[in-house]
Amino acid sequence: MQKINRNVVLALLSLTSLVFLLFQLCYYKFYLSQKNGAAFSKVRGSQSGQDSTRWHVVRKFLGLISSHNIPVYLIDPLILGLVDKDIEQIRSSPDGPSPECKYFCAPRDFTTFALLDKTWKHEVGLFRTAEKMGFQWLKIINKDPRLDGMDDLSGMEIPLHYIFKLASHAIHLVVFYERSGNFLWHGPLRLKQHMDRKFVPFRKLHFGRYPGAYEKPELLLVSIDDLKVQIPKNPSSFLQEMSHSRFLECRYREARAFFQLYPDDASLDAVEFRKKAKSLLHLAALTLNNLGVKFWLSSGTCLGWYRQCNVIPHSKDVDLGIFIRDYKADIIPAFQKAGLPLKHKFGKVEDSLELSFQGEDDVKLDIFFFYEEDDHIWNGGTQAKSGKKFKYLFPKFTLCWTEFVELKVHVPCETLQYVEANYGPEWKVPVKTWDWKSSPSNVQDNGVWPVDEWDDVIQIY
Repeated sequence: MQKINRNVVLALLSLTSLVFLLFQLCYYKFYLSQKNGAAFSKVRGSQSGQDSTRWHVVRKFLGLISSHNIPVYLIDPLILGLVDKDIEQIRSSPDGPSPECKYFCAPRDFTTFALLDKTWKHEVGLFRTAEKMGFQWLKIINKDPRLDGMDDLSGMEIPLHYIFKLASHAIHLVVFYERSGNFLWHGPLRLKQHMDRKFVPFRKLHFGRYPGAYEKPELLLVSIDDLKVQIPKNPSSFLQEMSHSRFLECRYREARAFFQLYPDDASLDAVEFRKKAKSLLHLAALTLNNLGVKFWLSSGTCLGWYRQCNVIPHSKDVDLGIFIRDYKADIIPAFQKAGLPLKHKFGKVEDSLELSFQGEDDVKLDIFFFYEEDDHIWNGGTQAKSGKKFKYLFPKFTLCWTEFVELKVHVPCETLQYVEANYGPEWKVPVKTWDWKSSPSNVQDNGVWPVDEWDDVIQIY
């Protein structure tokens, strides 16, 4: 047998290895990178391949949801903040190509969109198409609070968040649900134990830290970076709403436990009072909202929400709180125009202001104005016959949204501290005999109104 030249064999092996290596490189470039979204051509005006990746991921996502007729809208705070600066130009600009990628190429790990639950139900087909386009996806579900109630805690789970990831960028799709209070709600993002916590930087997701409540937005279709997308018509208003959107759910389980110890009053008088209190609260909310005055549930009304998810039937009134900085002179005439005559006015804007309006029958609306000091917040009280002043101290608090008697309304976020300040550590025990001058845990004497001021600071109608 003829002896094989060693150099020829080495040359053939080297040539074979080179061809195989070139094949692998071509396979990765033209197949895997296309499937996984790792290689994108640069969009006009972007400064880097990473910028281009973000734009292309958003474009592919918009194509994905368009193919399934899913009406989403942009709620990404970073992009909306940039859009808001140029909103007039964007509204009036033609649909032609943009000179640069200014918005969707902004540095970020994800882009956030919103979806109204009732507008879409066919997620299986979407996921299949997404996988074919190279997306990885994650679905986050949790219990539906709208089905919770005093008689039935169903535990039914609903989708709250979807995340679609392609290459190094993710799309966060937040699901909004309509609540009985005629507002939109989204749930928190809580991962199940088996989920990959490194899938995306979850802690950075703006709409996952806690539940949120929003008004139904009016949408506007615009062209941003050559992409057609819906956005809130007034981005700045939406961003302002977002910064104060935190939502607290009523504590139904604790309320059920409360009623096991203290059976609810189902008498005709109690049912009738709750009906009138609900109507009065809705009218008060409408009046104050029309004035642009922020308010919250206070005193016994707040206690009823926190302790038993309902109006306390023996309270006989509705209590609201307003920061004195939000006081407007139009409040009294606005309530009178709404059919609620002024019952009394105590104090003055500078000190211990309190208003009371007469509702239907013997149900009244009390509005307490709160004053902020360096380390606490307080509201005042006045005894009409003696001119004595009282002060009720509260730890500082912020405001959150909740749903109460089919109404979107504010409560102190630090509700437990607020309730304990007013009603002490035994707040869970019902008290039917209550003296506003001595019963509250946080009450203290605050002097006496000068007699020559009584005509101004003690007005009873």
